[in-house]
Amino acid sequence: MGKRILSLIAVLSLVLFSLALGADKYVLDAAHSSASFSVKHMVISKTKGNFKDWDATFMIDEEDLTKSSVELTIKTASIDTDNEKRNGHLKSADFFDVETYPEITFKSTMIEKTDDGYLITGNLTIKDVTKEVSFPLELNGFIDDPMGNRRFGAEAGLTINRQDFNLKWNKTLDTGGLIVGNDVEITLQLEATKAKEGTN
Repeated sequence: MGKRILSLIAVLSLVLFSLALGADKYVLDAAHSSASFSVKHMVISKTKGNFKDWDATFMIDEEDLTKSSVELTIKTASIDTDNEKRNGHLKSADFFDVETYPEITFKSTMIEKTDDGYLITGNLTIKDVTKEVSFPLELNGFIDDPMGNRRFGAEAGLTINRQDFNLKWNKTLDTGGLIVGNDVEITLQLEATKAKEGTN
């Protein structure tokens, strides 16, 4: 029995090692990437914002992107909507409660090929809530830039209901609508470079 378990562990280790061999680490080029969002305001317009401090790490298999993965971390205190008063409210316990929950995280669990690109599924954590989400990703391609870096670009977008993640503050208008919409549209513009050999 012990030998069978050891053999199984060895096989699993070999499989994982083989998968890892096909994937290269890419790191976010923050200067050419963005994490932005928009949400309805009083039904008639949209408020837009972004996060200034965030990072992502990709394990990319160019031959088969379904064997790739991504981990993303956003610092909630970096939220910016071009209005300091609104920024302060969003950082408060009414919304992100940044002192208690300093990060938003996403970790992919599966990447599937579709007719239009790829579908990423993974676990999104905001505040004390983790939910599985799926969203499309459009790969814009790989290039070797003039500085000798291997680089790729991609775009992704998803819509979440903020109530699902305990971002619950709201008020009702006299007309029956909400001051802040519940659906939040998130857009990621991604550019990343292949990590240099020897970097973790």
